[in-house]
Amino acid sequence: MINYDKILADSVKEMKPSGIRKFFDIANTMKDVISLGVGEPDFPTPRAVRTAGIRSLELAKTKYTANRGLESLRQEIQSYVYRKYNIQYDAASEVLVTVGGSEAIDAAVRAITNPGDEIIIPEPSYVCYEPITRLSGGVPVVINTRAENDFKLTKEELLSAITERTKALILPYPCNPTGAIMEREDLEKIAEVLRKRDILVISDEIYAELTFGGARHVSIASLEGMKERTVVINGFSKAFSMTGWRLGYACGPAPIIKEITKIHQYAIMCAPTTSQYAAIEALRSCDEAVAGMLEEYDARRKIIVKGFNDLGLECREPKGAFYAFPSIKSTGLSSEEFCQRLLYSKKVALVPGDAFGESGEGHVRASYCYSLAHIKEALKRIGEFLEELGDKR
Repeated sequence: MINYDKILADSVKEMKPSGIRKFFDIANTMKDVISLGVGEPDFPTPRAVRTAGIRSLELAKTKYTANRGLESLRQEIQSYVYRKYNIQYDAASEVLVTVGGSEAIDAAVRAITNPGDEIIIPEPSYVCYEPITRLSGGVPVVINTRAENDFKLTKEELLSAITERTKALILPYPCNPTGAIMEREDLEKIAEVLRKRDILVISDEIYAELTFGGARHVSIASLEGMKERTVVINGFSKAFSMTGWRLGYACGPAPIIKEITKIHQYAIMCAPTTSQYAAIEALRSCDEAVAGMLEEYDARRKIIVKGFNDLGLECREPKGAFYAFPSIKSTGLSSEEFCQRLLYSKKVALVPGDAFGESGEGHVRASYCYSLAHIKEALKRIGEFLEELGDKR
C-alpha cells in the first residue's frame, strides 16, 4: 500500500481548507438554508455579454488565443483602466489576461518570490494570499488591521512590518471581508513608504467598481512613482457578474508581466476563448449595467448594516465590495461557534471572521449580494437566534 503521507508535499498538507467553503458545503447539505456566505452576485451576466459569448461560439471562435490573451481584449482592458483609474498601460507588454483574478494573484506571487522572501499581508483579507505565499516558498508577514481604523492599512503598521527580506506588499482593497476601502490620502501615506524601497505592490482590485457613498476607487498605481512598482489585479467576476466565466487580468511593469506570463504559459496556456470575447463586450458597453447593480447593492448594504446594528451586533459601514463584517463579541461566542450554532439552529449561513485571519475573530462575514427578501429573512432568523441565546445565558 502506497504511503500517501510521504508522497504529498508538506506545504500542501499543512494548508488549511478555505473557511468560506466549509460553511457553504455544510449549508448545501441542508434544506431551507438562507445563505449570506458566498460572494457571488445574484444578477445574471448582462445580456450583451452573454450574446457576445454565444456569437463567438456560433462563429466557431473556439481556438487557443495568444498566451497573453486576445489582442483586442488587451486593448479594451488598456482603454478601460485608463478611462476608469487614469493609469496608462501598454496592451502589448503590460497586460495579461488570466483565468480569474485568482490565477493572476498566484502567478504574480510566484513570479517574484524566492525561498524566505517576506510578503506583507494585511488581514482580515481574502483567504488565498497566505497559502499562495507559503506554496511559493515565501514567508507571510501578517498585519492585523483594526476595526477602530476601519480596517485600513496605516503607514505605521506597514513600517513596522518591513524588514530587509520584504519583497512585496499585497494590498487587498476594496476589502473582502471587511468592506474597507483605501482613499487617496490613505494610499499616499503608503506610497510615501514604498517609493523609497524596492518593494513591489500586488494590488488586488477585483472590487474596484463596487464602492459606495460617493467614494470612487483610487488605484495605488495611479499615484506618482507607483505604477513602476505595482501589479494591479482585476477581473470580471464581481463587477460584471461573470463568476463562472473565469476571467481576470494583471497589469504592471513589462519586466514583471513578462515573467508572470511565463508561469501562465506553462500552467494555463490561455484563458477561455469564449469568455475573452464576452469580456470585450463587457468593457465596451456595460457601464450602465454595472451602475444598476451597484445601486441595488447599495440599497442592500444599507438594510443589512442597519439590521445588524438594530440587533445589537455592531457593524461599521462597509464602503466597498459587497460584505458586511459585524462584531459578534457581545454574544460571548467565538466566530466559529456563532456561525455553527446559527447554521444548525436557524439555518442561516455566515462565514466566521477568523477564516480571513486571526484578526477577524469576533466578527462574521455576511455577503449582501443576495435579494432584499433573502437578506431580511436572514436578519429575522438571526434576531430569533440572539433572543434564544440571551434566554440561555
